[in-house]
Amino acid sequence: MYQKRPNLTIGFHGCELSVRDDLVKNPDRVKKSQEKFDWLGHGFYVWENNYSRALKWAEDKQKRDKITTPSVIGVLYQLEYCLGFTDSEFIELLPVYYELMKSDLSLANKKIPVNKDFPKDQHHDLVIRELDCAVIEYMHQKISEQIKLDIAKKEYSELKHFDTVRGIFTEGGSIFEGAGIQSKNHIQVCIRNLNCIKGFFIPRKETRFP
Repeated sequence: MYQKRPNLTIGFHGCELSVRDDLVKNPDRVKKSQEKFDWLGHGFYVWENNYSRALKWAEDKQKRDKITTPSVIGVLYQLEYCLGFTDSEFIELLPVYYELMKSDLSLANKKIPVNKDFPKDQHHDLVIRELDCAVIEYMHQKISEQIKLDIAKKEYSELKHFDTVRGIFTEGGSIFEGAGIQSKNHIQVCIRNLNCIKGFFIPRKETRFP
């Protein structure tokens, strides 16, 4: 009942400069991430209201020769039906699918993916999240399968596909000795239903008046 969030939100997506310009000119040409280590599963990612973090992500990609010219594009979107990992209902739901996935993999004699540290990560933030991604994608698959079965049997389903996934993450180490706040804390959103994206924009710099 309370998972639908229709309000417009601003997010930022770190990317190559040419990708930014192409999205502004061709807003329907959106590419989803489908990496096996995506933190919130597959989709189009934004940093919620966090331009600086999006730019830092792109700059880090440049250091690894993955991006030539780091840039940021602004995204106007709605969360709609959101799998929110600040919501107790969904936090409690995910372990259920983890156990189901573990059982299925065991029957197929396959190993369970694991989350891993990025090489030389002194904070051990497990940023390569293959396990989390696998469980979330498994859950989406099982929900989709059940919806198809319901429609075939009774022409409707009480289940719905999730439009977006949202999570709060802490990483980067304490900002000062003894602090509970970490230097890379952020909110990340994975947009699965691209119709939730209402438009793109090139972020402008704030004008400071005397």
